[in-house]
Amino acid sequence: MHRTLSAIGWPPNLPIPDSPFEDAILCRVIAQHRDMFEVHDGVTTHKARTPASLRKPGVASTTRPQVGDWVFVSAFGREAALIRDILPRRTTLSRGAAGEHDATQIIGANIDCVLIVCGLDGDFNLKRIERYLTLVAASGARPLIVLSKADRAPDAVARIAEAEERLGGRATLMSLNLKADASRELLLAQLAPGETICLVGSSGAGKSTLSNLLLGVDKQATQDVRAHDSRGRHTTTRRSLLTLPNGACIIDTPGMREIKLLADDEDAVVQSFDDVEALAAQCRFRDCLHAREPGCSVRAAIDSGTLAEERLLNYFKLGQELADSKARAAERKSNDKSANKSFGKRLVEKYGRR
Repeated sequence: MHRTLSAIGWPPNLPIPDSPFEDAILCRVIAQHRDMFEVHDGVTTHKARTPASLRKPGVASTTRPQVGDWVFVSAFGREAALIRDILPRRTTLSRGAAGEHDATQIIGANIDCVLIVCGLDGDFNLKRIERYLTLVAASGARPLIVLSKADRAPDAVARIAEAEERLGGRATLMSLNLKADASRELLLAQLAPGETICLVGSSGAGKSTLSNLLLGVDKQATQDVRAHDSRGRHTTTRRSLLTLPNGACIIDTPGMREIKLLADDEDAVVQSFDDVEALAAQCRFRDCLHAREPGCSVRAAIDSGTLAEERLLNYFKLGQELADSKARAAERKSNDKSANKSFGKRLVEKYGRR
């Protein structure tokens, strides 16, 4: 059974838990269609649903099954099997849901490596990559940066050098032709059998092309990007888990136009910008703003060229986003308490204390 489940990403060093339910078996969620899921038992794909209690409005999406989750499933033979329970997630790649609210959206569960795909054409954006690195740091997975489309960018060599100087110490960085067979071997050398890899990046960055390269077949649809800004349409419209010939698994995701941090991602920002944090600790004043204060080690590093000012500005920006997110969460919690007190007061006024 261990060998069967390892084909869909069960870690080889982890024992398989016994099922707490009669006739339930361990499966992995490989796709979601609204309230319906596709689960795989290592041999066959099944349709499955969650209990009605998890489909009620107001149930947090993080408590529902996600692509990459391991679940106990029973009641096979019906139109849809029943998902009975979700195993604790080893790692979770999440972001703040798009829009003004601060809900959490899970991108993928039980991920070992996140491939951040960025084109060297008009898609090239180091600030966006730094933002992705912060999400990955919060997830518990390791990052791998793949720069694509060198053939479409006349200044590709300069951009690769800039990325290596600014990000080389943060993650493994590779510049690849995603349509060349040689690139497949270079990538597979970074991905071990039994691991689960998640692809993230903008629409048109080359995620579906990379999936096809790793799969060895053109399974994921691809489209050309717009000429004036190198942006693509959402070729991949939903998250899905696919198995690779070398025994690894890959989760392909739709392109993300908004990459919001969560209110509790503060430690991830510190980890992703540990070079800035280390320099700040050497400043003469503990409350240094890294502007024009004397004895500022951060400004000295910028002046000497060892730290890019754009990296410091992005550090400030992400820190401000976290502060704003925490403030909104605190305000929402305060409003909820006020609403509960007001409701309780009305009950007492109407029915008296009991």
